[in-house]
Amino acid sequence: MIKYLGSKRTLVGVLGAIAQAAEANTAVDLFTGTTRVAQEFKRQGLEVIASDAATYSDVLAKCYIETDADKIDRNELQEKIDYLNSLSGLKGYVTENFCINARFFQPKNGERIDAIREELAKSFTKDEHYNILLTSLMLAADRVDSTTGQHMAYLKSWSHRSKHDLVLQIPELISGTGKSVLGLAEEVVEELPSVDLFYMDPPYNQHRYFTNYHIWETLVRWDKPEVYGVSNRRIDSRDLENHSVFNKRKLMPNAFKDVIMKAKCETLVVSYNNESWVEPHDIAQACLDSGHASVALFEFDYKRYIGSQIGIYNKAGDLVGSKGKRENKELIFVAGDFERVERIESVVAGRGIEPRT
Repeated sequence: MIKYLGSKRTLVGVLGAIAQAAEANTAVDLFTGTTRVAQEFKRQGLEVIASDAATYSDVLAKCYIETDADKIDRNELQEKIDYLNSLSGLKGYVTENFCINARFFQPKNGERIDAIREELAKSFTKDEHYNILLTSLMLAADRVDSTTGQHMAYLKSWSHRSKHDLVLQIPELISGTGKSVLGLAEEVVEELPSVDLFYMDPPYNQHRYFTNYHIWETLVRWDKPEVYGVSNRRIDSRDLENHSVFNKRKLMPNAFKDVIMKAKCETLVVSYNNESWVEPHDIAQACLDSGHASVALFEFDYKRYIGSQIGIYNKAGDLVGSKGKRENKELIFVAGDFERVERIESVVAGRGIEPRT
C-alpha cells in the first residue's frame, strides 16, 4: 500500500472488529484514500462502496474493491506484468519533472515509469486489468521514491530505497465484490444507498491531498500538466475546482456536520484528530442529531507524519519547515442504537481500549 498521510494502517484491526460487532454486511468508506479501511471491510466479507474525489483513489478502489480476486486469471495478469517489466526505459515527462528538475525518483526509475505508463496509455486502456496494472505501477513507484511519504517535498539526500530497481508486482487482490464512486463527499453522500455501516475519515486541516499526492494524480490521469514550485506541483492545483471545502477552516465544520446528517446507515463510524478544527463534543452531537441514539468515543495515540518530526527540506538541502510534535490523538466515534453501541464498546474494550467520557 502506498505511503499516505492519515493512513489507518494501525487502526484497521479495530475498525474491522467494529464492523463485525456491528453485524454489518454492507459498508461505505467515504474519503477512502488508499482504500485501506475499505479493504479491511471487504476482507471481513462486507460488500463495500469506496468513495473519494481523487482520481488515483478511484483507480485503487477499482483494483482492490471492485475487482473480485476469485475471478482474475493470475497467469494472464502475470504475463502482462512481465511484459511491462521487460520494457526499456524512456526519458519522458516523469523523468524530466520528477527526476531531473526535482528528485522524487532516480532517473533510471523515472525512465521506467515513463516507458510503462506510455505503454499502458497506448495498449491497455480498454484492458480488463488496466486498473490493476496502473495500481501496480503506483505501488512500484512508491517503493523506490525519495520522500517522507508526501509529494510536497523530497529528501535532501537520496533515500536508500530509491536506488532499487522499479519492479511491478501483482497487487494483493481480495475476494468479493464492491464498488468505487468518484466524487466530492458532500455530493456523493446524497446519492449513496443506505448501508449497515458508514465510515468517514475527512481531512483534518488545510493540507490538500490533491497537492500532497500530485504525482499519483498525474500518473493516473497522464495528462502531463504544466508544473510549478520546488516540488513541480500540477498548475491546476491552483484552480478553485480542485480546492476542497474540507480544507477550509471556516467552511469545513458545517460541511462535516452536513455529511454526517446525510449518511444513511445503522452504524456510523467517524475518524478524526484531536488537533483538528471541530471539537469532539460537536462531532458527537452531530451524530446524535442525525438520528442515532447513542455515541461512543475511543481515543488512540497516533504517531505523526514523519515530515513534522524531521522537518521539510528543499532541493538545496535547506530546512523549509519546522519540526512538530511526535504524536497526536486519533479519535473514533461510533454511533448507533444503544444495544449496538454497547456491543461495539465491549469488543473494543476487549482490545484494552476503553471509551473516552
